[in-house]
Amino acid sequence: MKTSKILIVDDELSVRTSLSEWFLEDGFRVETAESGEDALQKMHGGPYDLILLDIKMPGMDGITLQKRIKEIDSDVVIIIMTAYASVETAVEALKLGAFDYVTKPFDPDDLTRLVRNALKQKDLADENIQLKEKISELSGADEIIGESDGMKRVFELVDTVAETDSTVLIRGESGTGKELVARAIHSRSKRRYFPIVAVNCGAITETLLESELFGHEKGAFTGAQYRRKGKIELANGGTLFLDEVGDITAKMQVDLLRVIENKRFTRVGGNEEIQVDFRLICATNKNLEKLVEEEKFREDLYYRINVFSIFIPPLRERKSDIMPLTNYFVKKYARSMGKPEKKISPTAQEMLLGYSWPGNVRELENAVERAMVVGKKSEITEADLPLHLNGDGHASENLIKLDDLEKEHIKKILEEAGGNVTRAAALLGIDRVTLYNKIKKYGLKR
Repeated sequence: MKTSKILIVDDELSVRTSLSEWFLEDGFRVETAESGEDALQKMHGGPYDLILLDIKMPGMDGITLQKRIKEIDSDVVIIIMTAYASVETAVEALKLGAFDYVTKPFDPDDLTRLVRNALKQKDLADENIQLKEKISELSGADEIIGESDGMKRVFELVDTVAETDSTVLIRGESGTGKELVARAIHSRSKRRYFPIVAVNCGAITETLLESELFGHEKGAFTGAQYRRKGKIELANGGTLFLDEVGDITAKMQVDLLRVIENKRFTRVGGNEEIQVDFRLICATNKNLEKLVEEEKFREDLYYRINVFSIFIPPLRERKSDIMPLTNYFVKKYARSMGKPEKKISPTAQEMLLGYSWPGNVRELENAVERAMVVGKKSEITEADLPLHLNGDGHASENLIKLDDLEKEHIKKILEEAGGNVTRAAALLGIDRVTLYNKIKKYGLKR
C-alpha cells in the first residue's frame, strides 16, 4: 500500500496541493494534473494505481476523461470528486467503472480510508487474477496422452462439452482414464476455479455412500460425533464426479435422482434442505442399457446422467498410444523417484506393443513404475517388465506379480509415514479411500 501511485486531477491548485500533501504524508507516491489533457499526457508515463478525478473542469470534463482513462488502463481505480453532487452524474460515473463518488469539501481521514479500501480491493482483484491464472496453468498438469483417432475423438468431445453445464457420462473399461477425462472437462469449464469432488461409488457400501454423498448431522448414527458435510455439498459451485455409478443400489439411485432434479438434499439425520449448484459427471465400465433392461438401474436416472456421452476406447484398440504413454510414465516416475530418464529397448517395445493390456492404461503405468523400480540399466529391457509373454498372451508365472510389488511398496511408504494414512496417501499420490482399500486388500498394518 505504501508504494501505491496516485494521480490527482483537479483544475483548482488549492485542491491539488492539499490532497497531494495529505497522501504524501500517508506514504503514497503522488502526482497531479490540472486538466484532462494534462492527465492523459501523464497517463502515458504511468501506470497509476488510483486516480482522484474532478468531474467539473474547463475543457474536458471528468466523465469524458474517465472514459479516455479506462481506454488506456482498464484496471486503474478511479474515484470521482465534485462540488456539484447529483444522482445522475454519480450513477453515470459508477456505470463507467468508478469505484466511488465523493463531494467537496473532503474530510482527510474519510478520504484516506476510502482510498485505502479502494486500493485494498484492487490488490485482492489482482491476486485473484493471478490465482486464476495459476489454477489454469496447474489444471493442465495431468495430461491426457493419445495420438490415436479414438483419443482424438475424445479430445474433441471434451472441448465440445467443457464450456457447457451439461451432465456427462464417461464410458470405458476399468483403467482407461475416465477420471482423467472428467478432470479435463472440469479444468476447461467455467467451474474450474471451484473444486471437482470425486466419489468412487463402487468402493463404498450403501450406508457409507449415503453419508459420504449427503453428509450427516451429529448423532445421526452411532459414531456420528459431529456434523459432517458430504461430497455433494463440498462440490457446490464446482463438479461432482461419480465414478462407477452403475454400482449404486436402488435406494441410492432414487436419492441421487432427486438431487439431480431439484439440486436440493438433506443431510443424514437432518431436516434442513440444502440448496446446491454443481455440474455432474459420471463414469462407468458397465453396460447401463443392459442394467436398465434387467431393472437393476432406473431408466429415469439413466436418461438424466446420459445427456452427453464420451466413450474411451481400450488400450488394445489404440496401439499407437502405447509408446507415447510409456514415455510419459517414464518421465513421471523418473521425476518422482529422482532417477534419470530411461530409454525403452527394442525388445521391450515389442513386448509392450504385443500385449493385450486387459488393465488398460492403469496396467501400463504400473508396469512402467515397476520397471523404473527394478531396472538397473540405463534403458528398460524386457527383464524389467512383468510382461514376458507366453503364446497365449499371458504373463509367465515365474515373474514377480505386480500386486506383490505394490504391496511391498505401500508397506514401505506406510512405514516411512509412521502409519499415518493421510501422509502415506500423499506420498503415493492417491486418495485416502483408495489407500484404505489397498491396506485392507493386502492385509497391511498401519
